[in-house]
Amino acid sequence: MGFWKILFCTLNTPKVDMQRLLGGQLGLEDFIFAHVKGLKKEVNVYKSEDSLGLTITDNGVGSAFIKRIKSGSIIDSVKTVCVGDHIESINGENIVGRRHYEVAKKLKELKKGELFTLKLVEPKKAFEIGPRSKSGKTSVENIGTARGTLRLRSNGPATVEELPSEAKAKAIEKIDNLLELYMGIRDIDLATTMFEAGKDKGNPDEFAVTLDETLGDFAFPDEFVFDVWGAVGEARQE
Repeated sequence: MGFWKILFCTLNTPKVDMQRLLGGQLGLEDFIFAHVKGLKKEVNVYKSEDSLGLTITDNGVGSAFIKRIKSGSIIDSVKTVCVGDHIESINGENIVGRRHYEVAKKLKELKKGELFTLKLVEPKKAFEIGPRSKSGKTSVENIGTARGTLRLRSNGPATVEELPSEAKAKAIEKIDNLLELYMGIRDIDLATTMFEAGKDKGNPDEFAVTLDETLGDFAFPDEFVFDVWGAVGEARQE
């Protein structure tokens, strides 16, 4: 099986459960389930409101997919669109290889009151790619007994990194939640970058300037920046 066929992996469940996506802590007793590309489908959607009600994420190697659908939203009314679907194209434009925030931006830029077309790929039923051995251990022998963050990279080897402090981890999680709330995306790496950018700043204005210099392409709204600054500040006080 080629790696390019994998949409995403879940931890300790074969279900399409977006709360159990692989990407955080991984221990020796954990199972990894791979969800691979299945049925292709094409849907037409009428954008009657500014918000589609989608949260987008990606697997880090070119596949953006639907992580959450808001109840009562435009997309929720299109029953052929499901959580876990990989978005291949928007109005005929191939978006394979784009990061989730780029895909989210394209969806937001679609004009209200017009019909648009999505080409999607459903995930097949998951299967286990990290089985336990006869001794009851998983086949991932080199991770070690301590829990840490297994970081998978598309352009380099996987590494096991020490977990951040509890305060830092809590702040990064809060920033990640804010990204989803304001931007419709989740990205722990981006949230971590934003935390690091603000941890030594003296006030929100300095923080806003740094974000504009390093992440200006995102055009973060002022309210979002202020809320992120609050999350960083809370971590520094603990």
